[in-house]
Amino acid sequence: MNSTLSAPHPAADSRTAVHRLNVLTLNVHKGFTFFNRRFILPELREAVRATGADLVFLQEVHGSHAQHALRHPGWPASPQYEFLADSMWPQFAYGRNAVYPHGDHGNALLSKFPILRSQNLDVTVHGTEERGLLHCQLQVPGHDEVHAICVHLGLREAHRQSQVKLLLALLERLPAKAPVIIAGDFNDWRLKADAVLSQSLVEAFGERFGAPARTFPARLPLLRLDRIYVRNGMPAKARVLSNYPWSHLSDHAPLAAEISV
Repeated sequence: MNSTLSAPHPAADSRTAVHRLNVLTLNVHKGFTFFNRRFILPELREAVRATGADLVFLQEVHGSHAQHALRHPGWPASPQYEFLADSMWPQFAYGRNAVYPHGDHGNALLSKFPILRSQNLDVTVHGTEERGLLHCQLQVPGHDEVHAICVHLGLREAHRQSQVKLLLALLERLPAKAPVIIAGDFNDWRLKADAVLSQSLVEAFGERFGAPARTFPARLPLLRLDRIYVRNGMPAKARVLSNYPWSHLSDHAPLAAEISV
C-alpha cells in the first residue's frame, strides 16, 4: 500500500546546526517477549527513553489490535508507536504494512526533529508477507534536507532482492547530497543484500567493526539481521544493546549508532 501520511504539528526548532544524530533501531515484536510469552511494551518504553536517541526506527509495531487490547490490562489506548513516543519524541510517523480483522502493524519513526513529509512505500512482492519502506523527510538544523527510511524486508531471499531494488530506486529519487539514514530489520542473514547496499551506502557496524552486527535472537545474538546504513554521513559510534533489560524485551537486540552528518 502506497500512502502519504500527514505529519504531526512541527516541534519547536533550534537554529543551532546539528551534525551528530543518535539513532536507535528496534524490531518491537508487537510489544511481546520472545515466543510472545509476556506483554512488555511499558518496560520497552522506559528502555527506549533511556537511550535518549534523536531518531527511533521501529519495526513490527501495532497501530491497533482489538483482541490484544481486551486480553492485556496494560495495552495502551493509543497506537503503540504513539505510546512509545510519549513526550520525548514529539514527532512520529507510521507506515501500516499488514492489516487483519483485529488490527494492523507496520513500521514507525519517532523523531525529535520536525517530520516534514512521510510516505509508506509498499514493497510486498506477493502473497501474505506484507512489507514496507517508511520514508520521512526531516527538518534538521543546518541541513536543507535529511531523510530517514525505516525498513522491514521479507523472509524469502527472492523477495529481499526485489525489495532492495525498490529501496535503491527510492534512493535515486532523493537529492544526491542530502544525508540519508536507513535502518531496520533486513532479515539478511546471508548478507546478500548487504553486498549490494554497501556499494553505495556505509553500514554503521560494517564501517566500525568490519561486519554487520549480530542481533538475533536477542539473548544470544547469532544472526546479522538488523542494520543502520548511511549516505552522506559516517558512523562515529555503534553498539548492540544485547544486555539486560534489552535481552528480555524483544526477539531482536536493538542497534544504536551516532551518525555524523
